[in-house]
Amino acid sequence: MTKKPPEVEAEKPTTGHEWDGIRELDNPLPRWWLVIFYISIVVAIVYWILMPAWPGINGYTHGIRGQSDRVNLEHSLAKLQFLRGAQAVKLTNASLEQIETDPQLQSFALAVGASIFGDNCATCHGQGGTGGKGYANLRDDVWLWGGKLEDIQHTITVGVRSGAPERTTRMPSFGRENLLTEPQISDLTQYVLALSGRSKDQPAVNRAAPVFAAQCVSCHKADGKGDQTKGAPDLTDREWLYGSRPEDIREQITQGRGGVMPNWGKRFSPEIIKALAVYVHVNAGGQ
Repeated sequence: MTKKPPEVEAEKPTTGHEWDGIRELDNPLPRWWLVIFYISIVVAIVYWILMPAWPGINGYTHGIRGQSDRVNLEHSLAKLQFLRGAQAVKLTNASLEQIETDPQLQSFALAVGASIFGDNCATCHGQGGTGGKGYANLRDDVWLWGGKLEDIQHTITVGVRSGAPERTTRMPSFGRENLLTEPQISDLTQYVLALSGRSKDQPAVNRAAPVFAAQCVSCHKADGKGDQTKGAPDLTDREWLYGSRPEDIREQITQGRGGVMPNWGKRFSPEIIKALAVYVHVNAGGQ
């Protein structure tokens, strides 16, 4: 690029500002930029006329269209509340089986249930319902209190160890309460492992058999299959709430740990509990 002679640059108009020999030229703005600028001004004026724009002392200019996002939101919420209310009435009057067989009602129940589960249940059971150590996995087919729709609804309603008389059963702390000796707990651990085919210490299993019969059969049954009416788990499968290692099982026998689930019936309306039961049953492996 060739540099223009100083006399050519001197002919151009300037703003009169100069710093260290550098003059500020007064070149006109590009035509395309001016066109866009003027169009923007026109659009702004039209917007001021049509829409709310200028604040005042006690309010603002409303514009000739009378547009109000607040009013529109109120109308939308009122419409949504009306639709939800109508669907909620249907949930209240329909049985759990009817909800699951009605595509429209089930879709509404699943949407409500997903929201409630995410806000209240995922803290313990996880967003996917897979649970964790001490928190039940809702995506398998292992249900301490029953996995049918009615069972799930009842569990959500009364909770576990939250005051409902039928849900107060607790496993004894055989070690902490000195109900069994350390050797007995060690043998009983092997017996429980043997129920799921994992123990090879047959002498310990034999020694623990009368202990299991005296202390555990009343809840877990003679075959170790458990009792859902008492929330007693099946000891013959390989699903363990507090861990499947021998030391985990020994700790469970020693401490007798048992979780607490809130009594959601005191917090949620019947239709919300129905929706949550359907959500768990459909999406989390209900029986």
